[in-house]
Amino acid sequence: MAAFTVNGQTVESGKNQKLLRFLRDELHLTSVKDGCSEGACGSCTVIIDGRTCKACVPDTDSLEGKNVITVEGLTDWEEKVYTYAYGKAGAVQCGFCIPGMIMCTKALLDVNKEPTDEEIKYALRNNYCRCTGYVKIIDAVRIAAGIMREGVIPQEDENWELGSRVARIDVGEKVLGTGKYPDDFYPEGMLYGVALRSKYPRARVLSIDTTKAEQLPGVEAVVTAKDIPGENKIGHLKHDQYTLIPVGGLTHYLGDAIALVAAKDRETAEKAKKLIKVEYEVLPHIHTIEEAAAPDAPRVFDEEENNICAYKHISRGNATEAIEGSKYVISKHFETPWTEHAFLEPECAVSFYDEDGDIFIYSTDQSAHQTLHECSLLLGTDKVKVQNALVGGGFGGKEDMTVQHLAALLTYVTKKPVKMKLSRAESLLVHPKRHPFYMDMTMGCDENGNIMGVKAKVKADTGAFASLGGPVLERACTHAAGPYHYQNFEIEGTAYYTNNPPAGAFRGFGVTQTCFATETLLNMMADKVGITPWEIRYRNAIRPGEVLPNGQIVDDSTGLVETLEAVKEKYDAALEAGKAVGLGCAMKNAGVGVGIPDTGRVKLIFEEDRKLHIYSGASCIGQGLGTVLTQMIVTNTDIKREDIVYERSNTWISPDSGTTSGSRQTLITGEACRRACEKLMEDKRAGKTVEEMIGKVYYAEYLAKTDPLGADVPNPVSHVAYGYATQVCILDSKTGKLEEIVAAHDVGKAVNPLSCEGQIEGGVVMSMGFALREKYPIDENCKPIEKYGSLGLFRSHEIPKIDAIVVDKPGLKVACGAIGIGEITSIPTAPAIADAYFRRDGVRRYSLPLSGTPYERKG
Repeated sequence: MAAFTVNGQTVESGKNQKLLRFLRDELHLTSVKDGCSEGACGSCTVIIDGRTCKACVPDTDSLEGKNVITVEGLTDWEEKVYTYAYGKAGAVQCGFCIPGMIMCTKALLDVNKEPTDEEIKYALRNNYCRCTGYVKIIDAVRIAAGIMREGVIPQEDENWELGSRVARIDVGEKVLGTGKYPDDFYPEGMLYGVALRSKYPRARVLSIDTTKAEQLPGVEAVVTAKDIPGENKIGHLKHDQYTLIPVGGLTHYLGDAIALVAAKDRETAEKAKKLIKVEYEVLPHIHTIEEAAAPDAPRVFDEEENNICAYKHISRGNATEAIEGSKYVISKHFETPWTEHAFLEPECAVSFYDEDGDIFIYSTDQSAHQTLHECSLLLGTDKVKVQNALVGGGFGGKEDMTVQHLAALLTYVTKKPVKMKLSRAESLLVHPKRHPFYMDMTMGCDENGNIMGVKAKVKADTGAFASLGGPVLERACTHAAGPYHYQNFEIEGTAYYTNNPPAGAFRGFGVTQTCFATETLLNMMADKVGITPWEIRYRNAIRPGEVLPNGQIVDDSTGLVETLEAVKEKYDAALEAGKAVGLGCAMKNAGVGVGIPDTGRVKLIFEEDRKLHIYSGASCIGQGLGTVLTQMIVTNTDIKREDIVYERSNTWISPDSGTTSGSRQTLITGEACRRACEKLMEDKRAGKTVEEMIGKVYYAEYLAKTDPLGADVPNPVSHVAYGYATQVCILDSKTGKLEEIVAAHDVGKAVNPLSCEGQIEGGVVMSMGFALREKYPIDENCKPIEKYGSLGLFRSHEIPKIDAIVVDKPGLKVACGAIGIGEITSIPTAPAIADAYFRRDGVRRYSLPLSGTPYERKG
């Protein structure tokens, strides 16, 4: 047993354990985040005797006499400096990595008050960030260094109206670690829950014996399917996933839960899990879409006629005839891999009975109301409440239930608080991934490079459950035509069930995959025609008033041409300098679209503190929704920033505003907020005082009305808005590595350009990984192979210069002209990078991650 100092206080650990566990579970210093417990992510970084260290690595017995500092140990001056610097730079998004980054910043600036950018990157090199792309974190360290040298924090009057570069409203709690993610809650008497998962990807469960597990001291409950009071089946759109596999039930993948254990500590729960005996009838499993499509293939779902999850056929004009009449025709096969979201915060939920007798769930998800719906079905009661805690990144990977319903079930059985958290290995297995796509695409152009027609067939592995496989396939197909003005397009898409981990929503929602194919063909076509990739896009670019290949007439907010013009100077300069340069464009819907009901809802309430409180059931997962709504109110009312309070999404006051997906919240919920502001101002203009308005609810909603896919109208409105982008990749002539990415994005009215830039930078770096080295390999037994640290994520010292260009082009009639940006930032990066490498070595690459680059992972 060692004695050491933590933040100036002498402490002793009663047992030898990882420092991370001691700091969090015993001292409750929850700024020290548990991102992986594998020494990979850096979220748990602390300072030990002046040097950074990941707290999940050292044992407490090794720390005799040492001095440990966490964010809670910062001086008042340091707290102010880092909060200002990280806010001013726009360095905070989901925030989960930020306390670890702060520790790296402090350790550097304690010894070097004037670091170079390379020294800053080196200091941050062991810490992952999945949101920001590191650019603004590096900026924050630079700003903090300047303040430390000068000894003065600048005083500034911030303008909070739309278009202003303001620090996000949650910067302070994320920098200082006072804001709570679900794992940071430790209610009194809390139990720890774990799940026993299937030993085989496809098997019949014949028996489950929990006797020995139940007899283990410290175990409070062992739960199986027979203990579920409501429905056992859950699912985001289709209820096809067992919460717990019953005796006689079929497992669909290795992540299927068979039994749950609740115990007084983690160690006991894990021991008990191993004592549960399950008898299986092992059955042949499906690992590839070829196996899934075979006529004699076993069915992933017994009740289905085949292994097809979704089929889409989209056609406009006559693509076959148009291609046959084209001067130039190119056909190629493309493949993109499984990829993992790799958000920094693993899935976690904490549940307990509240004073109303309801099961209360703190959740990290992309829709508290969706969590409420599925947990209520499972428990067979509406006596459930859900509140979003802080959400440590999502990117689509937290749309599906993972642990929320399991924690709630254990609380229902034990009547006690329960924390259910996935280990990083479980997270890599359980939540849905990005679909691998296999694409055959043909494009025809005339002698001037005008696109005449495009045809394609795409296939996707949707894994063990439907999740959002159908909508992802649909979006991949509808957007495969690209942001261009031709009318002959046909695509056929099929998503197959397998016994692999499920695939679902992932930033870009299927468009990331088909865009790689479309844009690569367009780059190849430019060479055939004899014009530049920039020129062929400029000639074909959709412009306001023109018709997309899906038949929609686009509005005045359409800004693809402006994004092309924004990158042209750097593109031309790189060409003139003889550098290898590649280019890609993209469009992406904002809002669900295609006739699906899509409503944003907001309540504004003056409360007893005389401040205006914002309630909306819309999850903020790092995109900065609370800041957007705050700016919307400041712009559309006479209320000042300091008199506005953003409340986290919950299910008992906040109205359902749909999932945080489809780049929809800024536009859809933003417009609902604007409408609520109008109602509030009617009372203000009528002479009402704040005191007279206290308690009154200003509620508004906005339905983004669109036409269903295949609607029998000449020009269907598929989506209320689209964002557009052009990205350019420039390679270093000597090393062949990325030198610069220029990313111009049309965002309509930029609510907060600082946040827009951060979204762009983060999306670019995420898709640099997609293009160059990220993989999620699955072995023949449908088991993921990699650990978090070997997924291929980029680190701070590996990123090129990123020039994020925000094209502010209002024109949309709702949400003050704002269009979401979250997804499109990742879409055109891969084809731009692929084309740059072709310009370097003359080798076309049709699958990702790209081979033959300096980033290629060996083995």
